[in-house]
Amino acid sequence: MLKEFKNNPYFRFTFFAILLYVLWYVLYEAWIHPSGLWDKYIINSLVDIANWMLRAFGFTTFDASPGDPIRTAGIDGTSGVWIGDPCNGFSLFALFLIFMIAYPGPWKQKLWYIPLGLVLIHLVNAMRVAALAYILKVNWHYLEFNHNYTFTIIVYGFVFILWWIWATKFASPWLRKKDQIKKNVQ
Repeated sequence: MLKEFKNNPYFRFTFFAILLYVLWYVLYEAWIHPSGLWDKYIINSLVDIANWMLRAFGFTTFDASPGDPIRTAGIDGTSGVWIGDPCNGFSLFALFLIFMIAYPGPWKQKLWYIPLGLVLIHLVNAMRVAALAYILKVNWHYLEFNHNYTFTIIVYGFVFILWWIWATKFASPWLRKKDQIKKNVQ
């Protein structure tokens, strides 16, 4: 049984991914979320980036005064888009990180790919917030649908693409090379 575990990368990946997810869930629910520090930091960053994006397209945004926990990005004349903890992208960061740690591949590559992936996920999420703020300004009737479906598919699809790139471009050649070395040794 142990030999099968060691020789089956898919079983190892699944086992470690589940183990890391359970660990993440316990840490998040017991310490990280109750403290609120990480969620607040991520949300404040999303608000700043989304408002910057909106201003880059010529919109006037409303900003909270420094230290004000407004959690809202938006265009003047609207109520803005309020960002709750479940929508801040923290769980996406965790899923991406879990996948990257559990999936085989060279750590030398992981050390730059993981931070790059986290930054890109955060930027895509900020684009989502800015787009939702724009939809609220143009036609608020479409906000709920786009929040629940369109942008959920886009953001999770983007994370999947990052995983796919890792698995096919970085991990697969490494795994093939590792298998070739094993065959040559035998």
